Amino acid sequence: MTLDQWNLYINGASNVKGREADIILEGPNNVTLEQVLKFDFRALNNLVEYVALKAGLKLAKEVGARKLSCYSGS
Repeated sequence: MTLDQWNLYINGASNVKGREADIILEGPNNVTLEQVLKFDFRALNNLVEYVALKAGLKLAKEVGARKLSCYSGS
């Protein structure tokens, strides 16, 4: 990873227990930010991952990431 490279990992799941998405944003100097999103609406896995991606992109923008690679479970 270069000094300005960030990696975004998202994984969402929708099942009988509920809907949840994990977001991990890794940046330079061993910076790692993790978030778990829980949703109280009905949704399929693709929608959960899409919402997680939007949240992850917003987080990356907030920390000033300029180069970003995204990885999804889908």
